[in-house]
Amino acid sequence: MVGLFVMPLGFIWMIEACWFFGTSMCAFLNFFAFQLTTASVHNVALIAVDRYLALSNPFLYTKQITVKLAVIVVLFTWAVSVGYNSSLLYCNFFFTTSLTLCPSECPVAVSEIWSWIDFVVVFALPCSIMFILYIKIFAIARRHANAIRAANNNQINVNGSKNENMPKRSERKAAKVLGILVFVFLLCVVPYYTGSVMAEFLYGQVFEDVLNYTSLILYLNSMFNPIIYALFYPWFQKSLKLILRCRICTPESSLMQLK
Repeated sequence: MVGLFVMPLGFIWMIEACWFFGTSMCAFLNFFAFQLTTASVHNVALIAVDRYLALSNPFLYTKQITVKLAVIVVLFTWAVSVGYNSSLLYCNFFFTTSLTLCPSECPVAVSEIWSWIDFVVVFALPCSIMFILYIKIFAIARRHANAIRAANNNQINVNGSKNENMPKRSERKAAKVLGILVFVFLLCVVPYYTGSVMAEFLYGQVFEDVLNYTSLILYLNSMFNPIIYALFYPWFQKSLKLILRCRICTPESSLMQLK
């Protein structure tokens, strides 16, 4: 959705000297740019929560984390995102209007106060959740690997040395995957929110240029996330195939093993 609705208009706006699509499309671009990126970041954080719950208490997870609960959480996340971004853009309407130098512009700047609020809601909070939970996930994976290693050491097996190395490879793979996820997320998100909170140091066209270029990097996070998850997680590949084939609502989709 970011690639379909936001990035084409965003690239045209960067390349051309003026905005050619009118005030309605400008409002459309601004709302979807904020809304979709916010929902994307929060969904990535929710995936971390989901994975942590599945690993920390698998028996409780299979009983309580139902499809109905997942739908409720997703709808609630999008509803909160819509309400938050609507409030943000409405409260900054007069601020952005004062920055407009000609009728053919489409500014996306927000006030300094809302820049800090947006920094906390869309960056600091989800990033902290991801960072803390992925550390705990890695600790759980390492604890499981140590338990498997200890069980292998207590067994008399011809291939004991080979089995002993398997948990170590699992630890390295887990560390690699989590490291890539967090690194790409920070690489795409940090520049934009660093620029957004520097409003008091950057003025006029310089501030707008910083936000425009860093926002494109932020949009790229929505492109990288599906690629990373598809490369490293078979369950994501299977889920994506169900969605693309329009089989997500069929009875067999709920019975498929997503390992």
